[in-house]
Amino acid sequence: MSSEQREREVVAAVDKQLLIAGKWQPAADDATFDVEDPSTGQPLCAVADAGVADGLAALDAAAAAQDSWAAQPPRERAEILRRSFELIMARQEDLALLMTLEMGKPIAEARGEVAYAAEFFRWFSEEAARIDGGYAVAPNGQGRFVVMRQPVGPSLLITPWNFPMAMGTRKIGPAVAAGCTMVIKPAHQTPLSMLALAGILIEAGLPEGVLNVITTAHAGAVMEPMIKDGRARKLSFTGSTAVGRKLLEQCADQVLRTSMELGGNAPFLVFDDADLDAAVDGAMLAKMRNIGEACTAANRFLVHADVAEEFTERLARRMGALAIGRGVEDDTEVGPLIDQAARDKVTSLVSDAVDRGARVVVGGEAGGGTGYYYPPTVLADVPPSAKMAHEEIFGPVAPVTTFATEDEAVAAANDTEYGLVAYLYTENLQRAFRVTERLQTGMVGLNQGIVSNPAAPFGGVKHSGLGREGGKVGIEEFLETKYVAMALR
Repeated sequence: MSSEQREREVVAAVDKQLLIAGKWQPAADDATFDVEDPSTGQPLCAVADAGVADGLAALDAAAAAQDSWAAQPPRERAEILRRSFELIMARQEDLALLMTLEMGKPIAEARGEVAYAAEFFRWFSEEAARIDGGYAVAPNGQGRFVVMRQPVGPSLLITPWNFPMAMGTRKIGPAVAAGCTMVIKPAHQTPLSMLALAGILIEAGLPEGVLNVITTAHAGAVMEPMIKDGRARKLSFTGSTAVGRKLLEQCADQVLRTSMELGGNAPFLVFDDADLDAAVDGAMLAKMRNIGEACTAANRFLVHADVAEEFTERLARRMGALAIGRGVEDDTEVGPLIDQAARDKVTSLVSDAVDRGARVVVGGEAGGGTGYYYPPTVLADVPPSAKMAHEEIFGPVAPVTTFATEDEAVAAANDTEYGLVAYLYTENLQRAFRVTERLQTGMVGLNQGIVSNPAAPFGGVKHSGLGREGGKVGIEEFLETKYVAMALR
């Protein structure tokens, strides 16, 4: 079978309709939209384009299924997640290819994401049977306190395009484990991975109406009526801070429980005592994972002046040697950005930095041809006034600036409205603890360039979000606490 034929078969195998109440069905008005291959700019296929009526029908299904699903034994919910984990891993190659076709990331990274996504199901399958409560004697001895943990109820889940499967399992896993029904809306750029995941959950035995999938190119118009309907009791969103603010405003009307994983502006601090080999390795991971299209991507490289030149040269050599190409090729290390708007933004940010005095060490110019490619780029002497010092780059660009003292480094790292993650390289244990405690972020990578792990709490502070996903606290976002006061006669 040729590679082109296999690509067609992988795409054809996915049901491209809406999933409502356990049934695959077209949009009410039969509308569709195209899913684009970012490596060519050409359509891969068309999927159902939901309207307001479809969204409310999906919410109807979730609301109708909530009571019976909440009553399902925790062990049965756990087994559904465990079977789903096993099915995902058994189909890793096809799921990775599907992801690369719709999103562009190199196939090796797509395989890694599929495995990472599956781990959320394995982790929360183990948490489902560990939901507990409490029992205590009242301080005056006259009664007893009983604490119950119950599912929050029908939940609205919105996932981004950059990690199209992992962001789904990170939300679906705890919701299933807690006993919540769901309506999930994947990003319109990358709906195929979510549709394939929904098919796996159905195959694993998830009851009708527990998971409903709405694909749409009109997210705001479709989601707002569901948010304001009153039957949904939870919204979990991963995406930009600007959209997150709008969603919080909409959720206020019904006082919805919210989880928000929003934007980032991650600093990457390299002190003069750092192991530069390890720092450059970590920088490659923190910057180039997912082509730089990640909220956790290192956005600002703050390097001590004594080692800045050597660090920048080493990083530029590594970045410049990366192989650019279509993600489906095994030797590709850098694929295309998601769309033309993304490439235009990166181009604009680099041009702005250069105009303000930054020096291009490697890369810096988008090539011609088809697809939304941008070369790995390292900029030196990036001034604080550059737009990329304050905005997410979301591309393969590493801007380097220098500092002289620890206080200066910490002040620069914290000089942002965001607070998702920071990276810190130092061999000094005391400094590591001092700086880690002072960094205003929800996560810190200490001498390592990746922080994401299903067993650890993921999330930020300030404008980077509310709540945590993953780890032991991940299921808490989908549970309510009920206190029962019991008198003894």
